Amino acid sequence: MDNLFNLQGKVAVITGASGGIGSVFSKELARRGVKIVLSGRNKKKLDKLVNEIEKTGGNAVAVAGDVTKEEDAKRILKVCLDSFGTVDILVNCAGVILRIPTEEFPVEKWEYVMDVNVKGTFLMCKIIGREMIKRKSGKIINIGSVRGGFGCRGGYSAYCPSKGAVHLLTKTLAVEWAKYGIFVNCIAPTFIKTELTAEVLNDRHFYQELIRDIPLGRIAMPEDLIGPLVFFASDASNFVTGQILYVDGGITAE
Repeated sequence: MDNLFNLQGKVAVITGASGGIGSVFSKELARRGVKIVLSGRNKKKLDKLVNEIEKTGGNAVAVAGDVTKEEDAKRILKVCLDSFGTVDILVNCAGVILRIPTEEFPVEKWEYVMDVNVKGTFLMCKIIGREMIKRKSGKIINIGSVRGGFGCRGGYSAYCPSKGAVHLLTKTLAVEWAKYGIFVNCIAPTFIKTELTAEVLNDRHFYQELIRDIPLGRIAMPEDLIGPLVFFASDASNFVTGQILYVDGGITAE
């Protein structure tokens, strides 16, 4: 059974690698012997993460890039192939959130959220997916959200639709690329304690309401997503594709 989850020697590209989820994912995969290309917009943060990974015996390289630009996506793949010769796993962690009442939401800011969350995921899947098609294998893991399937008050008219699009993109690519041996799945958490959620989680009233609605009685931590990540990245999920896995403490079960 242990071999089902063995990732030793695999090569992964992680976008949004220096973020709250991406950094935890990067360190965990490196710990499991995965060679990693860390991508994000902040080279300084990426270099620091590479340092941390290398100090614990891991193997990682950093490449700054904007996932909304196709040329940057191509460059990320090139760095991966130049460094490690192949790509086995893509984890799309890059994402943003803006909370603005719909009636006041500037179109350009709405488009920004959609560009990063949807276009960025699409472009990375497209560019990395083409390489995986050549190799007839690959694991793609997108990051969605509980709010990609359920509405939310509080100015989420860009974020919720963007994650809903990620969910449907996941299913579409899973169906389209199954014949190439490419598995595409999505992890959809509830609120996770990261920099992106710090502002709302600091609102005591909102936090108490949120905890009340989650059957397990707490919010998620980035570490809660490690199990689903390893499952989707490994041979343990070799008959699982097109799935949206809610990691939500039971909130969608009610």
